[in-house]
Amino acid sequence: MTEAARRAQWRALVERRLPEAARPDWPVRLDHCFARILLDNTCGGPWRDHVRPPAYANMPLDRLEGAIALGEAVLAGDADLALLNRRSLAWRGKIAPAVVPETLRDGDLILRRWRPEDTAPFAALNADPTVMAHFPRPRTAAESAAEAGIFDRRFVADGFGPWAVEHAGRFIGFAGAMRILQPLPFPGGDRPGRTVELAWRLARDAWGHGFATRAARCALADLSKRCGIRAVVAFTAAGNTRSRAVMERIDMVPAGTFSHPAVPEGPLRTHVLYRLDCADREVAA
Repeated sequence: MTEAARRAQWRALVERRLPEAARPDWPVRLDHCFARILLDNTCGGPWRDHVRPPAYANMPLDRLEGAIALGEAVLAGDADLALLNRRSLAWRGKIAPAVVPETLRDGDLILRRWRPEDTAPFAALNADPTVMAHFPRPRTAAESAAEAGIFDRRFVADGFGPWAVEHAGRFIGFAGAMRILQPLPFPGGDRPGRTVELAWRLARDAWGHGFATRAARCALADLSKRCGIRAVVAFTAAGNTRSRAVMERIDMVPAGTFSHPAVPEGPLRTHVLYRLDCADREVAA
């Protein structure tokens, strides 16, 4: 499909198909409201902070395709439009965000909200080819800054997110949870917003000290007790034995493999999926 056809598809989705399909239980019925919700959730915040209007003409094609996929999931009944709307409204200051603690602690390890001074060490982490060996490529400084902003805005939208991790007064990476908003080809991954992913990424000199395991457990405890999220998934490229070991140390169990649609064809595309249900872990204990 050509770029022009894809952009026309977006306009048809928000201007005609979604308004015509609107149900009584949906929170919105107007075309501009559907566009706001889908674009905000795709951008990780108010879309006008990322691109100048009109969105149908100026939104980068990969993001527009993400918004289309999310809209198709709404039409199919796989995405919760009310949840997506609440996230958009929280970002725009129209509803009160959840109260989030400033920090979580595990001894000398601190999980906290993101700060401007995290930008440089996060960019260095994301530019390290060893850290990013199981990603398609390292991140640029601009991409890292955008990712950090999206991570912190998740706390506003959901009450949880990927925490900045600090040890001995130094930023060493992130660990925490996030809602999966783009459809992924595994059970539950096809229901955007309803499945929660646990993830982490640490600087290379922070490896081998147990920090990832401790931070993941700390984030999980907060997610379960404060946020009421009882089940999570995690996934990584099949060859990433370090991350898989962390998943197994926090009692996650293998749940098959899938081809990650955002990863080009090649050895990194096959991902292993792990799951954890806190209720099952408590029964086992």
